[in-house]
Amino acid sequence: MISPEAAISFQNVYQTYKGPQDAVLKGVNLTIPPSDFCVILGRSGMGKSTLLRCMNGLVLPYEGSVAVCGQQLSREKTVLRHIRRRTGMIFQNYNLVNRLTALENVMCGMLPGMPFHRAMLGLFTAEETARGLALLREVGLEGFADHRADRLSGGQKQRVGIARALAQNPEIILADEPVASLDPVTSGEILNLLKAINRKNGLTVIVSLHQIELARTYGERIIALLEGKVAIDKPAGQLTEGDIGRIYGGCGARGREERVS
Repeated sequence: MISPEAAISFQNVYQTYKGPQDAVLKGVNLTIPPSDFCVILGRSGMGKSTLLRCMNGLVLPYEGSVAVCGQQLSREKTVLRHIRRRTGMIFQNYNLVNRLTALENVMCGMLPGMPFHRAMLGLFTAEETARGLALLREVGLEGFADHRADRLSGGQKQRVGIARALAQNPEIILADEPVASLDPVTSGEILNLLKAINRKNGLTVIVSLHQIELARTYGERIIALLEGKVAIDKPAGQLTEGDIGRIYGGCGARGREERVS
């Protein structure tokens, strides 16, 4: 039964892109309470990105039920718009508009909540502009408002992506491999920022990662997928070498870090 108190609920979810015989998710049952900081682990092709995209309606389940903040996902456009406004998405490749400034990219996150005519013309109020600037300060980019996105570093682009997600006033942040393209130091800075947002704002944060040590350091709960199923679901501090071998086919933490670096 889907819990109305959960931030995210999955009930017997199957998802496929080709047909039932090639399901990416296979009978996933999952409940994520509000304000959790979860890390999703798994090898490439195990369903991590599909799982995240089912959480905001970018992908609809072939079978089963998904609920976001108690509202069941459906194909109805008004339902999808409502759910997507409540879930901010952060992408591995940033998904910024390169010709726009950092501030303009952040304010794109406000468009879904604006009246249609203002959204179409990009007409922002002084209060909205001030909020965009405040969000840039919050992610450590004060002074970069007028910098074009294509002139920012990878870490700066990801900070803009986080600020843009926050501009939606979401209840849930979904981050799909947000540090995969970043160096180790910058990766830590981005995950520290997401952790601070989780603690300060009480937002539910769900991050997919491939770096085991980052998952252990920053995750509070580890959800590991294997062949489209939830293989492990436990507190990060309880993740064992045996768990890691099970997820990554017998490769320990050290070997896995070397292989994916």
